Amino acid sequence: ASLGSLFAHIDMGKIKAHELRDKKKEELLKTLEDLKNELAQLRVSKVSGGPSKLAKIKVIRKQIARVLTVYNQKQKELMRVKYRTKKLKPIDLRIKKTRAIRRALSTHEKS
Repeated sequence: ASLGSLFAHIDMGKIKAHELRDKKKEELLKTLEDLKNELAQLRVSKVSGGPSKLAKIKVIRKQIARVLTVYNQKQKELMRVKYRTKKLKPIDLRIKKTRAIRRALSTHEKS
């Protein structure tokens, strides 16, 4: 398959985060794989002295970051749902607030 047909859905323009949020996990991973392949192709063409597409490399890197951000946010949200009813939560899912507030007695303990 030619590069044009392989990455036709990517070249339509900037990938927007709100559009990525509607996609399923498998679709996000597929998009990520396509973007990484395109980035590799661009880097090869840069080294081999073909037509330089330095600006395109930057755009693809930003798109990869966008996809990974949405993917990680989705994963964290799934973990929040999973641990919602549990007594103990992973540290990164706990309420941040401040150290002093976390150490203070709860209203139940005060009474």
